[in-house]
Amino acid sequence: MTATSDKQTPEAEPKPDLVTVTIDGVEVAVPRSTLIIRAAEQAGIEIPRFCDHPLLDPIGACRQCLVEVATPDREGNVKPMPKPQPSCTMTVSEGMQVRSQHTSPVADKGQQGIMEMLLINHPLDCPVCDKGGECPLQNQSMSNGRPTSRFDDIKRTYPKPINISSQVLLDRDRCILCTRCTRFSSQIAGDPFIEMGERGALQQVLIYQEQPFESYFSGNTVQICPVGALTGAAYRFRSRPFDLVSTPDICEHCASGCSIRTDHRRGTVLRRMAGNDPQVNEEWNCDKGRWAFTWASLGDRFEFPMVRDEGGDLQVVSWREALAAAADGLRAAEGHGVLTGGRVSIEDAHAYATLAREVLRTENIDMRARPHSAEERDILLRHVAGTTPQTGGVTYEQLEKAGSVLLVGFEPEEESPIVFLRLRKAYRNNGLKVHAVAPLATRGLDKMGGSLLPSAPGTETEVLTALAGDDAPEPLAQAHAALREESAVILVGERVASVPGALTAAVRLAETTGARLAWIPRRAGERGAIDAGCLPSGDGLDTAGILAAAAAGSIGGLVVGGVDADDIGVPGAREALERAFVVSLEVRPSNVTEHADVVLPVAPHAERAGSFMDWEGRVRPFEVSLETNAVPDHRVLHMLADEMGAFLGTRTVAEVRRAIEATAAPTASGPTTDVAARALPEPGVGEAVLATWRPLLDKGTMQDGEPFLAGTAKAPRAALSPLTAQALGVVEGDLVTVSADDVRITLPADIRAMVDHVVWLPTNSESCDVRSLAGRAGAIVSVTKGGAA
Repeated sequence: MTATSDKQTPEAEPKPDLVTVTIDGVEVAVPRSTLIIRAAEQAGIEIPRFCDHPLLDPIGACRQCLVEVATPDREGNVKPMPKPQPSCTMTVSEGMQVRSQHTSPVADKGQQGIMEMLLINHPLDCPVCDKGGECPLQNQSMSNGRPTSRFDDIKRTYPKPINISSQVLLDRDRCILCTRCTRFSSQIAGDPFIEMGERGALQQVLIYQEQPFESYFSGNTVQICPVGALTGAAYRFRSRPFDLVSTPDICEHCASGCSIRTDHRRGTVLRRMAGNDPQVNEEWNCDKGRWAFTWASLGDRFEFPMVRDEGGDLQVVSWREALAAAADGLRAAEGHGVLTGGRVSIEDAHAYATLAREVLRTENIDMRARPHSAEERDILLRHVAGTTPQTGGVTYEQLEKAGSVLLVGFEPEEESPIVFLRLRKAYRNNGLKVHAVAPLATRGLDKMGGSLLPSAPGTETEVLTALAGDDAPEPLAQAHAALREESAVILVGERVASVPGALTAAVRLAETTGARLAWIPRRAGERGAIDAGCLPSGDGLDTAGILAAAAAGSIGGLVVGGVDADDIGVPGAREALERAFVVSLEVRPSNVTEHADVVLPVAPHAERAGSFMDWEGRVRPFEVSLETNAVPDHRVLHMLADEMGAFLGTRTVAEVRRAIEATAAPTASGPTTDVAARALPEPGVGEAVLATWRPLLDKGTMQDGEPFLAGTAKAPRAALSPLTAQALGVVEGDLVTVSADDVRITLPADIRAMVDHVVWLPTNSESCDVRSLAGRAGAIVSVTKGGAA
């Protein structure tokens, strides 16, 4: 998503100041600030280490990387330092000479001594340790340790394991005090819930009693732990690395596009790990992407096609019978619509779009199974479709180098965690200024050092318009000035689609200030579906229009893929599905299945190949992890089209990709439509404006079957400002009931600094489903003290 900028292109970055150092007789030229251990890597020399990690601040905790160092004095005489030095904390200098364990007996002896000390109290339980087979301590004890131990006393022990969260377990007797976990938590995630405690021989990892380790990124501490001290509850004692088959993969949970690795054994996925992709997720991922993969292996998965009989029950039939029934029903229907949802791959989205236009002969297709608008469709087709890193789209790298970022209707930690990590990294390293147009400052915003631009739901258009003016009012002055600096970026979330004029105002703000603009959806498949043609054009109906037409009887046939009817936020969605002839492509039962006339089972993510497109517009291909007989959506749609007498040409991934390469991304035609901001109703006594968004961990069906992960989800609370709480007579922790449309939700109150006369609730969490409560953010709801009657 781009906007015209009048700012001059910045000059090329100056070349780094290089120095020449000699490591084990090999000369290498590296930037002056390079650590010795990094310079050795560039020279192809391996130095053992435990505490060192390229994305963490150096600390020199384990001392395993000791080397001999000699540097020139003022007269140019090279003089050795009196003792070995940790190569992970010392930077290079001109003329430095380094001798690693390969050429220095002193460094080799020092490393062997450190290894001997680390193993004194280590349990040496490799055969039953989850890290066994991929453990740096194992490897380096063989390559850089003594062949035998001189220790013959009793080893120190601790009770084990310690649950530092429901998902992460700690075996203290294995810990070598490298501090990787604590540094990651405080530096990268901003969640310093674990820390090193005590001193000397009693030093150990501790957890804060009043702050459990409920971080969205806790799984990374398990992956970077160089021993088996931290393990995941879901994988513990289930397999060994040499029993696993590993496949490079891409996460399907959000639009971040994380590289991951899927490990399976005997047809079952046992774990997922973060992949190393410096351009996207570096070496991190969120806990949802790491552990939420069990949903596809639950016992309710569809294995065979089903057709609804005359008695109203779904009956298992053959593929031939199901396809024939689907084709007959769609041929007999007057008018058609296609709803793809936001989880489909690019290849599947292309197949849905081709089916709609070339077989069903309709423009009634939409991938937005969420609140949406015609304004959003116009903006997406004009400013998002076709943008890629190669065509000037905003990238992760540009976020990291940005001087300021404005967030509009977008909570990065909850909706795109890797974007959050990049913004936090830019804040820590470069002083990035973050401003958020939102009703309240979240903990994620605080961890980015961000400032809140208070905005009640529905008023985002006015705030953006004020920011684009010449004289912004005082609360907006800093953000107004920051957006006019070089390298400013505006990140817009999908939630502002329901605010009339907000997206248009964001585009105008970018054009006025010269800031770059990017749109970040929540679901993994939405960005690719835009380029694949899964938005209506011309007179085509969007999701709300398709359902309204189905309820009125003017659309009689629907093809639905992976949609939750409650997510759409359209009243009467289920009634519309009940009236139409519905062909549902699903992995597991959903609220669409209840109304489907034909159910066609499709392959889950691990059992298909394809590609997603992340929010940057970067294509992220993935291969099959599990070889099964499950059929992907694009193949099912090809068989359906064949049954209807048409050739879809989507039999294989390769065939679909060739067709996509020959197809241009869709664009909007005609003038831009001006969308006026709507007049907002004023809440009365005992009322408030509803604000809501989805936490990263909630009751979404793609998190089913993972109780350990669910245990780390934030407990739902109703957020109120002190003034609003005072008017209700509510204090912290009191129960508050929020109601509308005969729906009541009762939660404890969370009193915090936020916009007055607003109540915030999570969209779909345990005991709190706002999707049925007045439809969407900006609605007026009743707020009362106490539980529901």
